[in-house]
Amino acid sequence: MLSKFIVSFCAAALMSTSVAAQEQAAAAEPAEASVPAEENMLILDLSTGGRVTIQLYPQMAPNHVERVKRLTREGFYDGVIFHRVIEGFMAQTGDPTGTGTGGSELPDLKAEFHNFPHLRGVVSMARAETEDSANSQFFIVFYPRFALDKKYTVFGRVSGGMQYVDAINRGVPPSNPSRILQASIAADGKAPPAPRSTAPVLEQEISVDDLNAPINP
Repeated sequence: MLSKFIVSFCAAALMSTSVAAQEQAAAAEPAEASVPAEENMLILDLSTGGRVTIQLYPQMAPNHVERVKRLTREGFYDGVIFHRVIEGFMAQTGDPTGTGTGGSELPDLKAEFHNFPHLRGVVSMARAETEDSANSQFFIVFYPRFALDKKYTVFGRVSGGMQYVDAINRGVPPSNPSRILQASIAADGKAPPAPRSTAPVLEQEISVDDLNAPINP
């Protein structure tokens, strides 16, 4: 009788542990699922005439996503120009000085390299020579650039409005730079700013050396 009681008690204890684990897992899932998709959607209203939506990847680069979201909500990117734009390569922005040497007052970020490739429309963090020097500047890739993989932190990809990215004025720096009129997070529901005339794309000859140049600010 005693042995049966012990077996029954052990079985009940195991079942109780299993149920507790399932309850903990179930409790964790709603917290993850409760984050609306719009919370990880970056919106850039560009001077090129339209709205660009960017899907952010917090699972791949949580600290970089959090940094961009924080700066966005602080209005840091509003009015900032695209200061380095190379045909067939990328458009870089995120420096309030417009020189490529500036950033935010927040500390630099530790790199979060992963396997997602630099495909067309990918949004990746610019940095200086050291890997852990990303701060506020980022770039959007026009065409695949696999040489950048695992050297720059990808934190998102354009999901809509890529034509407005393609229309960004070229130049290093451009003579008539395009700019971010307003940056916002979709969950905040900000309306687009008052429409402005679309700036024409300025053509510029780019050498092979320019195409192979690093994206260091």
